[in-house]
Amino acid sequence: MAVLQKLPQRRRLVLLCLLSAALWVAAVGQMRYSVPEEVDKGSFVGNVAKDLGLEPLALAERGVRIVSRGRTQLFALNPRSGSLVTAGRIDREELCAQSAKCLVSFNILVEDKLTIYSVEVEITDINDNAPGFGVEELELKISETTTPGFRIPLKSAHDADIRENTLQKYELNPNDHFSLDVRNGADGNKYPELVLERALDREEEAVHHLVLMALDGGDPVRSGTSRIRVMVLDVNDNAPVFTQPEYHVSVPENMPVGTRILTVTATDADEGYNAQVAYFQEKNPGKSSEVFELKPASGEITIIKGLDYEDAKFHEIDIEAQDGPGLLTRTKVIVTVLDVNDNAPEFYMTTATSSISEDSPPGTIIALFNVHDRDSGQNAFITCSLPENLPFKLERSVDNYHRLVTTRALDREQFPSYNITVTAKDGGNPSLSTDAHVLLQVADINDNPPTFLHTSYSAYVPENNPRGASIISLTANDPDSDYNAHVTYSLTEYTLQGAPLSSYISIHSDTGVLYALRSFDYEQFRELQLWVTAQDSGDPPLSSNVSLSLFILDQNDNTPEILYPALPTDGSTGMELAPRSAEPGYLVTKVVAVDRDSGQNAWLSYRLLKASEPGLFAVGLHTGEVRTARALLDRDALKQSLVVAVQDHGQPPLSATVTLTVAVADSIPDVLADLDSLEPSANPDASDLTLYLVVAVAAVSCVFLAFVIVLLALRLRRWHMSRLLQTSGGGLEGLPASHFVGVDGMQAFLQTYSHEVSLTAGSRKSHLIFPQPNYADTLISQESCEKKDFLSAPQSLLEDKGEETLPQEENAMGELVHHFLVSKKQKESANHTQKIQGCYAHLSVNQLCDP
Repeated sequence: MAVLQKLPQRRRLVLLCLLSAALWVAAVGQMRYSVPEEVDKGSFVGNVAKDLGLEPLALAERGVRIVSRGRTQLFALNPRSGSLVTAGRIDREELCAQSAKCLVSFNILVEDKLTIYSVEVEITDINDNAPGFGVEELELKISETTTPGFRIPLKSAHDADIRENTLQKYELNPNDHFSLDVRNGADGNKYPELVLERALDREEEAVHHLVLMALDGGDPVRSGTSRIRVMVLDVNDNAPVFTQPEYHVSVPENMPVGTRILTVTATDADEGYNAQVAYFQEKNPGKSSEVFELKPASGEITIIKGLDYEDAKFHEIDIEAQDGPGLLTRTKVIVTVLDVNDNAPEFYMTTATSSISEDSPPGTIIALFNVHDRDSGQNAFITCSLPENLPFKLERSVDNYHRLVTTRALDREQFPSYNITVTAKDGGNPSLSTDAHVLLQVADINDNPPTFLHTSYSAYVPENNPRGASIISLTANDPDSDYNAHVTYSLTEYTLQGAPLSSYISIHSDTGVLYALRSFDYEQFRELQLWVTAQDSGDPPLSSNVSLSLFILDQNDNTPEILYPALPTDGSTGMELAPRSAEPGYLVTKVVAVDRDSGQNAWLSYRLLKASEPGLFAVGLHTGEVRTARALLDRDALKQSLVVAVQDHGQPPLSATVTLTVAVADSIPDVLADLDSLEPSANPDASDLTLYLVVAVAAVSCVFLAFVIVLLALRLRRWHMSRLLQTSGGGLEGLPASHFVGVDGMQAFLQTYSHEVSLTAGSRKSHLIFPQPNYADTLISQESCEKKDFLSAPQSLLEDKGEETLPQEENAMGELVHHFLVSKKQKESANHTQKIQGCYAHLSVNQLCDP
């Protein structure tokens, strides 16, 4: 120890840390270490892993941790090195005051084996406190008649440290009249006394100024000073004397505040003012001055703050008695606090489980807890108990640790949970008790799959739905609990129209809500068949499936599409022919339209939206047939423009329009004549246009006449060949005569064929129409309807400035003739409209089939 004192303080600290690591007592379940105070946080205290016989990395795996009884944790375990280290700055004086030995006790728990080890760490003192006086300046009064050798007790210094680090000596500054003598008290403290060396002469020096220094034995040495002011007086040569050198008193901790516990008395042999004694409590660091009060005149000591045995078991009070001139003496009062049973037992739950499986075997540990009573003796003796008829028991361990274990198998269906009350009762009179409650849930095993409320589900969603819209919520119930009852939902994946189902539909895994990932189209598909799987989170998981039929509801999202008359691609308008001799109800043409929607959204109605001659034409509401509403008059214009609207019955309804141009004339020559009778254009280009039209009609007539002659020659040749085959005994007698067209049919065809020219007044555009041959006596077959006539498509005759060529004029003439024949056949056979519509599906837009 002498060698340690010679070393510097820092080296001594390091050496003490190394020595403390080896300070382990070979006692069962107990470890002891030592560490200096004021070391840095994380400083090494002891190798717990080595003392426990474990590898450092195994401490965390085995759940090794420090448990204490609610106080501030001063130490911690280093999980890497397995060492016990400081958790912060440790002040020995704050923990143990001036006790000779400062011990801190706690427990270390090995959680996997539920084993408790007691640990005791001694906090060694370092020189971190300097000696200090209660007052900075002390005033003394001394008579000038005082003889040399007179002693005056001085205020002693106080050092919170112990042993060599505490107060060791006093020093007085050099002077001519006084010296310093230090007296060792029975309690081991050093008391300074001022000794008069030379007689005083008040007339020579009335006041003497001294400096008293207190030094400790630490390294480095710490010191404290107090100034002494000595005033020279006359006579008073006796100091007060206490009746006892030291007073002792015992007080129960529940003594009420304001109670007088002791009266100290000091007497002075002097007389008068010099014998007047006053009592003062010396202000030393600590709590005694806050608990007790000393009355200066009477010396009575009373309690001003409640006592607590658990906080301090005894108190030391330093009292001074001073006479009138200032001579003083001191004594000490030791107050012993007696314990009473004022603290109930306290529970410290080290570990506890809130859930246990119903198939757990008997002896399963539910909780590990510690019970502590702050009282002492019989008042701290604790017994623990449980209510009867519970499948649990208590097993006592070391240091008032208890284990709560099961005594038999648990049945969740009978008792799903237990509220266990543990009662701790001390041995005081009267005894105090505390209850602790452990809530234990009995966990179920996963033996029930999720179930849906129905075996199948149906849902309806309108088309054009927004993306992310919720469709339906499916719920499956699981009678298990916790994770075994946590249900997640999923869809069985498959491919729909070349795309995975997950690109159309998704389901929320937790809520079971079905969402649409895209906008559905009723015209694309009308129904989806899905399989929804509900699976719990047990181990192993259980699941069930349910079918879901998703029906797409039609919305009115398609406008009617007009098939006939269709607008030509060159920008011209078609023309229909209505003879002036037409009676009311005459079928002029028919508007054909379809709607891609279904149901009510596809029901179409037709109405006349606008007409150049109101009241002249009418449109069938459901058929789309354009008929004359009255007889045509001479005053009616040659060209009639009609706007027909087609509207469905959806909400809101959608519609489409088409513009029809109707030429009013008995024949095509009449149309040309009427056009000639119109006001001629002032533009010279208009006359040139008429000339072009006449030349075009002549050229087309010649071409058509040549075609008819060639066709007639071919027919005559075939007829001649058939006659030769018949004379040679060929087998053609069974063929029907309708397969051949004779000369009479050709003549009828020539009779019905004519050329008409339609010239629009005041315009540079005209239409020439070539009608199809009219086979009055023969029905056209399906095959013939599928053949496309090159004269059937309407063409615009001329663009601005008359720049169109002759082939365009021929097409325009074919269009006008075509419309004329359509009007004629509609008048003769209006009841064959359905057959005409069938042929429209196989012909170009303006080609007609004559029934």
